[in-house]
Amino acid sequence: MNVEIIVKKYTIIITCLIILMTMLSGCQMVAPQFTLETYPKIDGSTVTIPLSEAVAATLTHTTLEDIRPYILHNKTHQAYVNLIDKKVDLIFVTGPSEDESALAKVKGIELEVIPIVSEAFVFLTHIDNPVKGLTSQNIQEIYTGKLTNWREVGGADEAIIPYQRPVNSGSQTGFLDLVMKDEMPMKAPKENIVAEMGQLIEAVADYDNASGALGYSYFYFVEDMWGNEAVKLLEIDGVYPDHKAISKGKYPYTTAYYAVIRKDSPEGSDVRKIVEWMLSKEGQALMEGSGYVKIKK
Repeated sequence: MNVEIIVKKYTIIITCLIILMTMLSGCQMVAPQFTLETYPKIDGSTVTIPLSEAVAATLTHTTLEDIRPYILHNKTHQAYVNLIDKKVDLIFVTGPSEDESALAKVKGIELEVIPIVSEAFVFLTHIDNPVKGLTSQNIQEIYTGKLTNWREVGGADEAIIPYQRPVNSGSQTGFLDLVMKDEMPMKAPKENIVAEMGQLIEAVADYDNASGALGYSYFYFVEDMWGNEAVKLLEIDGVYPDHKAISKGKYPYTTAYYAVIRKDSPEGSDVRKIVEWMLSKEGQALMEGSGYVKIKK
């Protein structure tokens, strides 16, 4: 066979392969498909319920209204317990607390923690409070008892009422890990520990008609799940928490919500397929459409 013909033949073959690979690389990832009966058992925190509903509805080809009775989230700590005890195979939560990590170790379970959407840990106060923002140091000093009056941070002569959440709640774990770090917060009076995130927001909004309350939560919960016009978010270190600041990682307390599985979950398992799809372009678009901030690349 003529050498020139052979070269042309293989050039055509290689060109076709390149075109095919380019086409494949541009294709959207195929979403895994489930019925309501075959969809994996999933648990999670309160703030990831809308995320869980959106994913389940998409992958089972049902409506949000139809899928809601099938979505049961037992809050962060119990979700971790259920995953460790093999009652569920995937949870959508904040990162594990020290107690949850220790429990996994005792049970011989290794957790795989995968960020799926970006999030921010935010501080809020009453809308009438003139203070626009605080520094990271201010926050630590308030929660260790060194700062006790809003006047010390440019506000009115009014006592700071700092609320906390219970130990092992998702927001308390975030508070300790992201904000306090090596500092130990003071023990809060019983009346300043609020069991539910929504109740904390209401407490900040309604504290004896005063503007001195300070609380914390997660951005999505405050903005999309529990709006209250009587509270406002505070800048931290001069950065206001909004979608842009969170997505670019400029806000100091930027974090994530995670898909957590047992590390021994097999490759190609349903839960790994779900997580992989959630991290795809299509999955992240769904997350954004549900009000979350897509994961920072």
